[in-house]
Amino acid sequence: MRSHNKHIPHFPFFLCIIVFLSQTVCSPSAPIAGEQDKMLWNKKYEPEAYIFGKEPVAFLKEHIKLLPRGKVLDIAMGEGRNAIFLAKNGFEVDGCDISERAIEKALSLAKENKVQINASVADLETFLLPQETYDVIACFYYLQRNLIPQIKKALKPGGFVIFETYTVENLDRGFEGPKNRDYLLKTNELLNFFRDFKIILYRENILDNKKAVASLIAQK
Repeated sequence: MRSHNKHIPHFPFFLCIIVFLSQTVCSPSAPIAGEQDKMLWNKKYEPEAYIFGKEPVAFLKEHIKLLPRGKVLDIAMGEGRNAIFLAKNGFEVDGCDISERAIEKALSLAKENKVQINASVADLETFLLPQETYDVIACFYYLQRNLIPQIKKALKPGGFVIFETYTVENLDRGFEGPKNRDYLLKTNELLNFFRDFKIILYRENILDNKKAVASLIAQK
């Protein structure tokens, strides 16, 4: 799984490329595991083609009207398909990913769609999210359990989290996704993470007969 984390500063769009080339927005002495993860994802994202496509996750597309417009953070944003969709729908978007190549492709996709995003390289294993900064935090197909408290603190009062990733059922029912149980949600685990929030929508199901996921929208 991806692991990306430090305060995400605002940079003008035209400076974003410089950011990821000249400095990573995370701890200067990243752990070896983080460097290995970065190399793995840089290699995965190396092709010119967008490996997950350019369309947003269906759960986000279906329920974007439930989310309050404002400042949003897309965690482990990958090649930017969800961040660009959010920007096109009037959100001010910050995004982060451990892969420099992913950030490069996300910025290229933003330019292609004539929208602006603030995209930064970050290792979420060491990165610290700014507190009470975001109206929405989006996390798709990335599971780092010890990041959940930070996500909660990074939301403004009344802010929303939208989250979707694989469950353990995916080992038997899915045709994609991680095979390591550490990166798979247990039954109701995602729901239990946010019991102290107002649950707007929660479900666990099989999507397109090929992957088992848990999906959540909750309000702080």
